[in-house]
Amino acid sequence: MRDAPHLSDGYCATFSVVAYDAASQSWGVAVQSKFLAVGSVVPWGCAAVGAVATQALANPHFGPLGLAMLRQGMSASETVAALVAGDSGAALRQVGVVDRSGTAAAYTGEECFPWAGHIVGDTFCCQGNMLKGSAVVEEMARALTANARLPFPERLMAALIAGQAAGGDSRGQQAAALLVLRAGGGVFGQSDRAVDLRVDDHAAPITELNRLLQLHRETFGG
Repeated sequence: MRDAPHLSDGYCATFSVVAYDAASQSWGVAVQSKFLAVGSVVPWGCAAVGAVATQALANPHFGPLGLAMLRQGMSASETVAALVAGDSGAALRQVGVVDRSGTAAAYTGEECFPWAGHIVGDTFCCQGNMLKGSAVVEEMARALTANARLPFPERLMAALIAGQAAGGDSRGQQAAALLVLRAGGGVFGQSDRAVDLRVDDHAAPITELNRLLQLHRETFGG
């Protein structure tokens, strides 16, 4: 049996959601992990292109490479297949992708530390590793679909909250991030970063991330 991973391994024991919202023409990633500054590793995205979450023994190249593939017109499933095929460490990787049309695909390597797995739905995928159990991603998917009337960033937050309530990362909590991309959605319309919030180290990072999202609403509006 493999020894338990250490932080020095760069192993992002993580749960995340990657999704597309047709109503607002937005793409997003939300993530929580017992991993310092997880927002600097897992979430990647570009408006009108797609979004990527790279985790487990995370390959940070999956972010820019995945977006480059999506930009060339590859689908989410084609992108995931190409990323995995080109990586000798794929057995320890986990990745979720949503493409420009909102189609999702995900991959969980067979050597990811349990519980590890994913759910792919219409316009989203939820994935996680070193979780308390499958209920984490199941509840994330349920919350995302059940809260369809909420604004997109709040829907992503609802998924994180539900995943944590179902047990979350088996090692506990430390960091969380929320990234929402929409053309012209950034400050003064000068970027696509409608929401880009990170909690790098906190006892209750999802709660703190939700507080920052509400502050973001008050400061910048919808």
